[in-house]
Amino acid sequence: NAVHYATPREHRLASALAAVRARRSLDELDGWLPATDGLHLRSGAEMLARFDRHPGAVEHSVTLAHDLSFRLRSARPRLPRQEVPEGHTPMSWLRELAWRGAERRYPGVPDHVRERLAKELDVIEEKDFPGYFLIVHDLVQEARRRGILCQGRGSAANSAVCYVLDITGVDSIYYDLPFERFLSSLRDEEPDIDVDFDSDRREEIIQYVYGRYGRHNAAQVANVISYRPKGAVRDMAKALGYSTGQQDAWSRQVERWGSVVETDEHDIPESVVELAEQLLTFPRHLGIHSGGMVLTDRPVGEVCPIEHARMENRTVLQWDKDDCAWMGLVKFDLLGLGMLAALQYTFDLVRAHTGEEWELATIPKEEPAVYDMLCRADSIGVFQVESRAQMGTLPRLQPRCFYDLVVEIALIRPGPVQGGAVHPYIRRRTGEEQVAYLHPKLEPVLRRTLGVPLFQEQLMQMAVAVGDCDAADADLLRRAMGSKRGVEKIERLRTKLYAGMERNGIDPETADAIYEKIEAFANFGFAESHAISFGLLVYASSWLKLHYPAAFLAALLRAQPMGFYSPHTLTADARRHGVELLRPDLARSGVHAGLEAVGPGDATGADEPATDAAAG
Repeated sequence: NAVHYATPREHRLASALAAVRARRSLDELDGWLPATDGLHLRSGAEMLARFDRHPGAVEHSVTLAHDLSFRLRSARPRLPRQEVPEGHTPMSWLRELAWRGAERRYPGVPDHVRERLAKELDVIEEKDFPGYFLIVHDLVQEARRRGILCQGRGSAANSAVCYVLDITGVDSIYYDLPFERFLSSLRDEEPDIDVDFDSDRREEIIQYVYGRYGRHNAAQVANVISYRPKGAVRDMAKALGYSTGQQDAWSRQVERWGSVVETDEHDIPESVVELAEQLLTFPRHLGIHSGGMVLTDRPVGEVCPIEHARMENRTVLQWDKDDCAWMGLVKFDLLGLGMLAALQYTFDLVRAHTGEEWELATIPKEEPAVYDMLCRADSIGVFQVESRAQMGTLPRLQPRCFYDLVVEIALIRPGPVQGGAVHPYIRRRTGEEQVAYLHPKLEPVLRRTLGVPLFQEQLMQMAVAVGDCDAADADLLRRAMGSKRGVEKIERLRTKLYAGMERNGIDPETADAIYEKIEAFANFGFAESHAISFGLLVYASSWLKLHYPAAFLAALLRAQPMGFYSPHTLTADARRHGVELLRPDLARSGVHAGLEAVGPGDATGADEPATDAAAG
């Protein structure tokens, strides 16, 4: 039984897809494709009828299949074994590294720090994850040895262990971030640490992984690119033999998302529409995940289908991240961030022209002039706060400390916007409105954000505090936020949330208001730890823009494409800051934008107006 499709009615669609793969029309492939619809998955009754001349054949094949079957997840590979110093196990070495880092991060290691680290390390040991943390620590250390800027973000910033291992730059103890948001003994799932690398040098780390663990034991996760209306119409029209001009014209008559046709205002042939509708959500091709890699202790091809990528020296799984999660494969996210590249280029230019050495960790903290600049919405080119919406909010919010930047990042997201959080928070922040809580039990949860929920963690804590939800329910909320069908997932908790709020004496109107705020975060809101991680880069890029505008501009130009604005807008903004722009010069310009001193200041634009960024 050669199976090409599930049911006989899919014969026509399978033939059309075969034509698309062959880059021919169905008419051109006439005689080459099966003419009947017999290549479907046959039922047991059909198979018995086909083999009625061979008594017992079908029954024996079922017995054989049963004997040979196994649970695929039982073949789940483990992580590569880490090399640790003699006398250490992976866990004991992780503890050693963590306590060394604790002495550096928290001189004297206060009792509350010691208690938090011990708790986290115990959970890591209980779940047998020391190898994962050692691998990420090794990747981060290798990046720093090579001078590649990197920073962990996301829920990993909730971990004090990640902080003392220098994986993240967020002090989760100082900010009172719950470790359970990252890793919990109650959840049967792998840890997930996202690390951003300088986007222009991330490939070095990817190749380091292949070199260290071997091409057979490392592979990148795929993205399955599915058909959407425009592509479905175009490909089916091509299969049916219509010209390129007709394909283009018809694809312009449909929306990017949704159904192929939602009205009768089109002239697309019914045969094209019928096939295109069947094709929606079908896989079209494989891409490469933005940063996910899988490492195994044996050849990954023994467990998962793999292929060579078009990019040189890369191996890619034919599975996406959900397939990997189902299998229990541990994924490492090595992401590229353009702003890290821009910051590194700025540091390099400043060092080359002034001899001054700067790193993210040595930039002066809480400088009032930085906040003055942001209060003026002077943030073009600054990480995360350069959009029109952010620039409109900055003068109203009047940020005066680092945590204000964290809030600013979180405010302009679908969750807070749709939950009606933006204007109430700003009014409370500026003293125009009194801080109030929908219920006394919400005060400990929302005190830091003035009674307004802004972060994913707060929504989880609200569900526990007033909805009598347990840790499993809170974790369901965490998974739902920002995911596909997030509203549908949160709806599963609706009855339980309302019952809990009723037990806590909350009236129906207030219960509706609380639920609406929780539901709004189904459409994406930031975790507090993620916002803090990004806040570090907001401050760093603001500080460099303020003190070294020419170097910052040259770095932004070199790191393009990134951010919201074109090079023309960036250079116009730099001119307003006293940076002089020179035309390219065959004798003097380099490949990338550089600096030249043209006035009394140095070429970095360090607090001097008469400097330039020469375009290469």
